[in-house]
Amino acid sequence: MALSLRDLEPLLPGKRVFLRVDFNVPLDESGTRITSDKRIRASLPSIRYVLEHKAALFLASHLGRPKGKPNPKMSLKPVAQRLSELLGQPVTLAPDCVGPAVPAPNPGQVVLLENLRFHPEEESNDPEFSRQLASLCDIYVNDAFGSAHRAHASTAGMVAFVRYAAAGFLMEKELKYLSLAVSNPSRPYVAILGGAKVSDKIEVIQNLLKLVDRLLIGGGMAYTFLKSQGLAVGRSLVEEDKLDLSREILRSAGDKLRLPSDHVVAAELKAEAPSKVVDGARAPIPDSWMAVDIGPETITTYSQEAAQASLIVWNGPMGVFEIAPFAKGTVELAKAVATSKATSIVGGGDSEKAIQAAGVADKITHISTGGGATLEFLAGESLPGVAALEKKA
Repeated sequence: MALSLRDLEPLLPGKRVFLRVDFNVPLDESGTRITSDKRIRASLPSIRYVLEHKAALFLASHLGRPKGKPNPKMSLKPVAQRLSELLGQPVTLAPDCVGPAVPAPNPGQVVLLENLRFHPEEESNDPEFSRQLASLCDIYVNDAFGSAHRAHASTAGMVAFVRYAAAGFLMEKELKYLSLAVSNPSRPYVAILGGAKVSDKIEVIQNLLKLVDRLLIGGGMAYTFLKSQGLAVGRSLVEEDKLDLSREILRSAGDKLRLPSDHVVAAELKAEAPSKVVDGARAPIPDSWMAVDIGPETITTYSQEAAQASLIVWNGPMGVFEIAPFAKGTVELAKAVATSKATSIVGGGDSEKAIQAAGVADKITHISTGGGATLEFLAGESLPGVAALEKKA
């Protein structure tokens, strides 16, 4: 178990704190305007706690994929400006993240280091670069769960060179709720997985099948499973090289794993394209059509499973969610998860968009900020950023 930022409270006054955050925010094409500040807001509790306890604060993050070279369109300058507004105090943007150009904040002040990935040593987890980052601080805090699955210098490597290391409040919250999904879960435990490809979630599926009472599959990946059973799926997305694996997963899963029983199919992936419902049990998907959403019977079945659950984990849309006519299955399932009395844990991306679109975000127990980190955690894998903190505790 990693230490919490609260555990280090007596040490904070007058100390230099390095807080690794996830400010990988979306920017407009000019690279000057933030289109969503959600990730900045998510780290405010940890930032404010450090400042309130009179520590000098360095903030560090990556933004985008600059490939180890400075790129003005991936500068953290817009983040510094927005964070200044949210905190109600100046935030100094350092011209670099290491070296003599980095200014030293006084207690109560904030310096935001420039994009860590402007240095190739960040992603290669270079020991000397890790040492340089660690030299900035007395205390290291990781609040960037979304990067915890990366063994980078700022998420893992530098921890070996600091005396004190802890999890920030966002990291702590993520670990608290996601641990419910993999350690002694309450029952009935229902997992819902969607998305395009089986290959993206093989490890998650295999690990969750050991834990859940029911695994509900939707999205494009369902049609690889269905075709592996010999069912006609038309032009639906199928990973031909995963048919044997899908068949084996279904065999070993028994009655735990459920697939869509009916489908919304369309002639094209366009909002105006002709569409209809096909009953998968009685009629194949026509050769010239493709599945784009789960059908009404499946929505009802999956919603009933959610209503009976004590714990729900959901990651991935049930259809081509970004096209409005094909979003119904995802949105209706979001409503079902929200109205369930279960503890509900929802992954990011399109699942979160569905929760927002359905207007039920406030009824979800936890919406993860993790993305890839969430999937690796659910797959039972060790996250380097978390392992480094646990080793230091």
